Amino acid sequence: MSDRQMNSFEDEIDLLALSKTVWNRKKTVLGMALVFVLIGLVISLISPVEYTASSVFIPQTSDSVKPGGSLGGLASLAGINLGALGGSAEIPPSLYPKIVSSVPFRKALLNAKIHVNGFKEPVSYKEFYDQIYKPSLLEILKKYTVELPALILEFLRGTPEEKNISSDNSLILVSEDENKHFKRLDSQLTVTPNEKEGFVSLSFVMPDPIMSAEMAKFAEELLQKEVINFKILNAKEQLNFTQVRFEEKKMEFEKIQKELAIFRDRNQNLSSASVSNRLQSLEAEFNFSLSVYNELAKQLEQAKLQVAKDTPVLSIIQPVTVPIKKSSPNRPLIIFIFGLLGIIFSVGIIIGHELIQDLKVRWNKV
Repeated sequence: MSDRQMNSFEDEIDLLALSKTVWNRKKTVLGMALVFVLIGLVISLISPVEYTASSVFIPQTSDSVKPGGSLGGLASLAGINLGALGGSAEIPPSLYPKIVSSVPFRKALLNAKIHVNGFKEPVSYKEFYDQIYKPSLLEILKKYTVELPALILEFLRGTPEEKNISSDNSLILVSEDENKHFKRLDSQLTVTPNEKEGFVSLSFVMPDPIMSAEMAKFAEELLQKEVINFKILNAKEQLNFTQVRFEEKKMEFEKIQKELAIFRDRNQNLSSASVSNRLQSLEAEFNFSLSVYNELAKQLEQAKLQVAKDTPVLSIIQPVTVPIKKSSPNRPLIIFIFGLLGIIFSVGIIIGHELIQDLKVRWNKV
């Protein structure tokens, strides 16, 4: 028998021996698995109960049609881009997650009103978590185990000196308390655009089904409001630009109109070629200015209508509904995962112990 065959045979014997060892110690494996199952059961029982409310909608995007028709090229000769005036910029759905994670959006969410069991009047999201909500044992353990190093470091550094910050309307200040709420909101609110199918899904997680539905509805309406405000703001900028250009062309049109009238009055009885050429030139300039003036007047009215337009931009496919079943914790899955980890952990210990013993025997032989 060759050396390679001998090594292969020894490996097979080792694997069989390890398998036999694991089987002989199956009580240890089952005991360890049972311990892990009990740990998983405890974790699943102390985990906070959460409900997820969601909605699915399609953003309404309008295809910008180039206005002006045949006059577009005519107006461009006068230095006016009518195509840029008519279209309205829109926020692409891929930026919706950026909107909901912005500071103004999250500040507005803190003031959202929700109904809490045992309270007649609705309370704000911030008031609920500051005064009413009682964290679960797992959340308390997680808080102190995760935040303990940061608290110790902050204690060692000492209490920071308070700085007087002058108030400025152009600056957005975020307090420490608000920042803690923001971190929670980041884990509760999810907006996922599906660019391939063209829809957007929004979900909100809360410890109560009604509260989760109310927060999801508030977030959906707030998102729609932000998108509408952006479109209106863009329309106002276009309106201001169109208004300025319209006033300029109106003055030019009135000037040419006056020149043409004066020229006709002064040359009624003259029929020379120079007078005829000058009259044709003024009439052509007048017609051109009139065409641009009329087109700008149309664009000005369209811009005014666009500013006044406040229609919904989200077509709801799946409206927000109060969830019936809790979304977490999934107790059977947690128990199964911990039981599997117990089996893997115990088998690993047994095999590791046998390999160490085997190495010791081989080392003593050498």
